[in-house]
Amino acid sequence: MTSTNGAGRRPRPTRHRGPVTLRGGEPDPQERGTTTDQRLLDRRGPTDWVHTDPWRVLRIQSEFVEGFGLLAEMPRAVSVFGSARTPRDSEHYKTGVEIGAALADAGYAVITGGGPGAMEAANKGACDAGGMSVGLGIELPFEQELNEWVDVGISFRYFFVRKTMFVKYAQAFVILPGGFGTLDELFEALTLVQTRKVTRFPVILVGSAYWSGLVDWVRQTMLVHGTVSEADLDLLHVTDDVAEVVALVQQAESARVAEPGGMRLRPAQHLPAADESVPSATVDD
Repeated sequence: MTSTNGAGRRPRPTRHRGPVTLRGGEPDPQERGTTTDQRLLDRRGPTDWVHTDPWRVLRIQSEFVEGFGLLAEMPRAVSVFGSARTPRDSEHYKTGVEIGAALADAGYAVITGGGPGAMEAANKGACDAGGMSVGLGIELPFEQELNEWVDVGISFRYFFVRKTMFVKYAQAFVILPGGFGTLDELFEALTLVQTRKVTRFPVILVGSAYWSGLVDWVRQTMLVHGTVSEADLDLLHVTDDVAEVVALVQQAESARVAEPGGMRLRPAQHLPAADESVPSATVDD
């Protein structure tokens, strides 16, 4: 017969898992009389546990630690986005190389997704100009190595961790012509700036022929329906001039230093007017 304690309650089976105490129920007979260290070193069993959500949390944490550790001492930087499908003989690729080189000459590290196409172009320009060329890759169903012009690179499992690195270490976003992934980064950046989740910084669309259709739609549809405000349009800059890209980045940095947290650029003149004719966009992604 099981004895009771002073309060008249039967003692329950007690077992420990690290700092956790578990009472009630029967302990696993395979774990009775063993320690956590012993089970760790001795056991060879199913591996399903590595795919559970608690283990994924640790994996996510490790990606943040790796990213922060790698990039924490990086100099001021600009994130450059664009299509992985941009061919090397295209004008968009040439522009990407020029932008990478111009940013490097101005003292900025260049961060891209580390892939081919427009990302490769920006990395190549920065690398050839002697600047710091960074690639933040992503694990995809198909193989995609970091391009050869990446000086410092890391590949992530999770898109949201990678996105944090793009935003945290950038002074500005430069957006070359691209597809869904590029649009994803573009609108996430705009949302973070619009809602003041990040210190205001410029979002620069390079290639008026490619982007003006989107900008017109924002003005003629979203603004008309009241889903964005006139001030929100100031968050976008459209240009074809590489020198203007660098000037906008430098202007933003100067404003941020002079007025931390309160920077407001006024680049509305870079947006085409609603009644201004613009070249048709060409989609290559």
